[in-house]
Amino acid sequence: MDDDVQTRIKASFARQGAMQTIGAELTQIGHKMLEIELPFHDKLTQQHGFLHAGVISAALDTACSYAAYTVIANDASLLTIEFKVNMMSPGRGDRFLFRGEITKPGSTIIVADGRGYAIGDGPAKLIASMTSTLMVIRGREDIRE
Repeated sequence: MDDDVQTRIKASFARQGAMQTIGAELTQIGHKMLEIELPFHDKLTQQHGFLHAGVISAALDTACSYAAYTVIANDASLLTIEFKVNMMSPGRGDRFLFRGEITKPGSTIIVADGRGYAIGDGPAKLIASMTSTLMVIRGREDIRE
């Protein structure tokens, strides 16, 4: 993996106010793959005390998007244009891992799949999956990387 790509992704992730707000951290960058981790916090739960589906969706969307950054040119950027999330199990754990992987790279449209896991006592548990479609953006001054 090119150091410039990793530096670009880390700098862009650091500008994400939403990820800062929820306490997410970028933990792994690889070719066509990226991982984000998030500690459990009561402020991120829904009424039953589980990690909120909106938080899960935001973290998966971000993981899928930055996985896509590993396969685009340095002069391009990305916008999510569609995603589908399946909640498979309550978000209950000490930490959460969100992994985005590229399913279909492309010059205009990229498809990524994401998986969210709860980490606690015992093996990691799959809590959500996402399929994301991203549009590659070039030449737009109002969109920075």
